[in-house]
Amino acid sequence: MPFLATERLRRKRPPSPSGGPDEAPLVLTEKVGGALLVAAVDAKARALGLAPGQKLADARACIPALVAMEHDRDADQRFLERLADAADRYTPLVALEPPEGFVLDITGCAHLFGGEAALRSDLLRRLAGAGLTARATIAGTPEAASALARYATCERVPPGGERDAVAPLPVIALGIDPAVALALTRAGLKTIGDLAARPGDILVARFGAVLTTRLRRVTGREDTRLTPRRAVAACMVERRFAEPVGRREDLLGALGLILGTAGTTLEERGEGGRLFEASFFRTDGVVRRIAVETGEATRDGAALVRLFSEKMHLLDDPTDPGFGFDLIRLAVLRTEAQAQRQARLDGRDEADRETVALIDRLVARFGRDSVVRLVDRHSHIPERAETMRPAIAVGATMAWPVMRTARPLTRPLQLFDPPQPIETLAEVPDGPPATFHWRRTTHQIARAEGPERIATEWWRDGESALTRDYYCLEDCEGRRFWVFRQGLYGTETTAPRWFVHGLFA
Repeated sequence: MPFLATERLRRKRPPSPSGGPDEAPLVLTEKVGGALLVAAVDAKARALGLAPGQKLADARACIPALVAMEHDRDADQRFLERLADAADRYTPLVALEPPEGFVLDITGCAHLFGGEAALRSDLLRRLAGAGLTARATIAGTPEAASALARYATCERVPPGGERDAVAPLPVIALGIDPAVALALTRAGLKTIGDLAARPGDILVARFGAVLTTRLRRVTGREDTRLTPRRAVAACMVERRFAEPVGRREDLLGALGLILGTAGTTLEERGEGGRLFEASFFRTDGVVRRIAVETGEATRDGAALVRLFSEKMHLLDDPTDPGFGFDLIRLAVLRTEAQAQRQARLDGRDEADRETVALIDRLVARFGRDSVVRLVDRHSHIPERAETMRPAIAVGATMAWPVMRTARPLTRPLQLFDPPQPIETLAEVPDGPPATFHWRRTTHQIARAEGPERIATEWWRDGESALTRDYYCLEDCEGRRFWVFRQGLYGTETTAPRWFVHGLFA
């Protein structure tokens, strides 16, 4: 798409009735070393002899009516990524070639569109409908296709004909450093055919191995695989519509059929899905994606439909209703082995499945990070003993470790972070407090249980905390507290400090 940057801006501006600025040549500029240079031109400016790299002052001297705007490379990149998303309808293997192109691996996909020529025509038609000038070439290697699309007008290269097709192209079409291309031209090697006729070892000795590698790939002697911008799914099912569909209920019904097909495929493999993504392709090129995640491997289509129904509102766009969707594609991005499960007589497995289903629906409605679960961290320090993790990433039947002590103290559900200091009065320095003052209130202790001694984790680097003695205290009004004395009296400190760490219900 040679005029991607300028045509992106023209798409946002309403067409002028006649003779307005939109009909004047358009260039995009950027500042380089204190000077404004032309970074991109439109078709009219190129026809008048302007090219990237010129000074804006020189361009205005040649064409006084020139329209100049600031070049936004980040916006161009985002626009190119949206176009690549729309090209997913042809193949999941799409790779970007910034700043104005992308490459599609259509191996095994062309028959779905009536052949390679029909696929190419449909792609160019959609880009033209979006107001973009585009050229496309079908070839045996990505490098050959890219070079021919940029520097020639070839539509399709017959199998094995890449060497002859790229021979007339200039050496810059190899995608090499401009300085190397200039040196080759000055040496009389102006075309790719000239280079291909020279011995490879001489080229390597003079210009490096990168040049010969690019030459082999462009001429079709070495094939490379694309690195797609999106991960290839383990299982993919799609459904196309003869007419665009706009009603949410119809889209959800079609998605249910697709999920049933995907479930059958996964069952044949002995697998279940954990992460599902549904892509809805709109006729104007916009792509909406909805992803749902489950707590355990599943292929239950009805349950997945309920999860997707929680997010179908993401398809709505009040500012741009569009013209409906003509393609739905379901991708199972993460799978796990799923064996047949035998029902237990006590019904515990059914309760576990209901818990997992509840978590899945809450995550689908409120988001992955909004539904969390406490997870053991294998630490005996109370404030380090657990952490919050997304509930969907933790098994519903995870067993919590049982703490074994001589006199296990009940742990409170509410902990203070950090523990809050209190003032105490004890009968003996190393005994439980008889009273303590906290939050402007004095509590008389009626019962005390403890101590439970918790030492520091000496294996941690920089760990220098004091030993703690924990007590369960109950005051005369029945309120229960979990307090600790920090530091062993006479050994670690002469003035131990007291803290309240938690409250019992």
